[in-house]
Amino acid sequence: MPEIIQLEFPLDLAVAVALIIITIGLSAWEKLGLEFNLLVATGRTFLQLVVLGYVLDFIFALSNAMNNAVAVLAILAIILTISAIVTRNRISIKIPLVLPLVWGSLFVSTALAVLYVNFLIIQPQPWFEARYLIPLAGLILGGAMNAAAIAGERLVKTIDSSHLEIETHLSLGATPQQAIAQYRREAIRAGLMPAINQMTLVGMVTLPGVFSGQLLGGVKPDEAASYEIVILFAIAFANILTTVLLTRGLSLQFFNANAQLK
Repeated sequence: MPEIIQLEFPLDLAVAVALIIITIGLSAWEKLGLEFNLLVATGRTFLQLVVLGYVLDFIFALSNAMNNAVAVLAILAIILTISAIVTRNRISIKIPLVLPLVWGSLFVSTALAVLYVNFLIIQPQPWFEARYLIPLAGLILGGAMNAAAIAGERLVKTIDSSHLEIETHLSLGATPQQAIAQYRREAIRAGLMPAINQMTLVGMVTLPGVFSGQLLGGVKPDEAASYEIVILFAIAFANILTTVLLTRGLSLQFFNANAQLK
């Protein structure tokens, strides 16, 4: 198996920065007004990924040296919490209990998917091997976070703009969940579409990140394809479970104890 070509720091990264400089120049040339945004994004990319690299390097070494899962689970808890906050902000910060709902939905779906893949398919030794568990959980959590944000935002906006229709259903004897069942289904579908599109086009139109990354790391194409298949299936499972749980919890926040629309 060929070894990965090591990038020279900072020379190769400095050459890569030239691409961003050209991008900023094109933005200025076309008067897009995105120069500052690109500069901020570039700075954050450097800072966040460099910090992440050092943190994960420390976590990997610590988990191997101490042979315990505390460090790995701690970094996963931090990633989960940050993802929940970002998702909450994309949905609404005004709805009661939205953060716990998002956090719980992401936790349940990601935990089930990661445990399934980790214990039944990959089976690393030890089970908390950081170089498997952290990337796997991060990928699944990232997909679930996007699905939750899309589905949650879609449901909240639809209910906010459909008060008359919902109250009509309630006046005709429908339960709250029956009155918004169609809105929930549409929100869940919207949240799942990115994952479905990715699965439909993968390998034919696009090369996914995990597959490409493993190829760059020297993994044989058939092995890289196997990992990509497992991850995409796990993401699809986590996405639908997250959106089902989240939209169910969010829908309850719009009705009082008397089944009236707030």
